Amino acid sequence: MSGRKQQAARNDAVILDAAREVFLADPKAPIAAVAERAGVGISALYRRYSGKEELLRRLCHDGLLLFTAQAQAALAEPDPWRGLTGFLRAVVDADVHSLTVHLAGTFTPTPEMGATARQAGELAARLVQRALDDGSLRPDAVLADVTLLLESCAAVRVPDPARTRELRARHLALLLDGLAADRDRTDLPGPPPTPAELNWRWRTP
Repeated sequence: MSGRKQQAARNDAVILDAAREVFLADPKAPIAAVAERAGVGISALYRRYSGKEELLRRLCHDGLLLFTAQAQAALAEPDPWRGLTGFLRAVVDADVHSLTVHLAGTFTPTPEMGATARQAGELAARLVQRALDDGSLRPDAVLADVTLLLESCAAVRVPDPARTRELRARHLALLLDGLAADRDRTDLPGPPPTPAELNWRWRTP
């Protein structure tokens, strides 16, 4: 890229990082708070994004794309259990699901986002099915259980970012032990989560 394009890309990255911090802390925060956190003028921000909703879409779509890329990489792992667990660790470390937990229902997704979400779901389903077929994943686990697992890790948050990552990795390790196949496992209580139960929050007013 030319020097000007490189600078524009850096500015955009600064804005997106600031937006993520601001909106994860307060989804109702005004877009001016993002400009202030990024250290740019509000006019510079509006030259890149028409408003808060477009900025929220970009954040969440970027998260979906990262999720998809990690799933594709995990499917290349010959060992199904290593592929699934490596994928979950990568997604938790990237903090993808904090966006889902905090921002769902605050904007209207685009058709492109819907297509990426479907692709992400299909790839994750393949990872889960491989581990089921291999016998390494407990047979009563379903994809929706994995979704809730990721969201529970995203809920772990303390003021220190490094400590947050450490605690999430610890929590995930405990949860992965519960996913592993074992004849002595206790049966899971109740039916698995339904798509409606997982997706209700994306219904915008």
